[in-house]
Amino acid sequence: VQLQASGGGLVQAGGSLRLSCAASANTFRINTGAWYRQAPGKRREWVAVISSGGSTDYGDSVKGRFTLSRDKARKTLYLQMNNLKPEDTAVYYCKATTPYRDYWGQGTQVTVSS
Repeated sequence: VQLQASGGGLVQAGGSLRLSCAASANTFRINTGAWYRQAPGKRREWVAVISSGGSTDYGDSVKGRFTLSRDKARKTLYLQMNNLKPEDTAVYYCKATTPYRDYWGQGTQVTVSS
């Protein structure tokens, strides 16, 4: 499974972005899809996860502002980010978890200006 993340960019505080994570191969073995982020000088932080059954969970810092969804037909994971804050600035990575291993996307930069 190869993951291609896209959709990052520069946005003002209060703005919105939608990140995409497209899988290049069959996704039936994927148990969960998730987004993480890593700001300069900080550890990678979990942002949101979606299970194979479609249930979602979010980190406290993004709850109520970010929405994770997926399109199975397009094999794509989406992260809708609203009311962005400067502290959301980071490289965002998508991850797919299978029974055998985890797969990571290459990351997409999100920069939120104040």
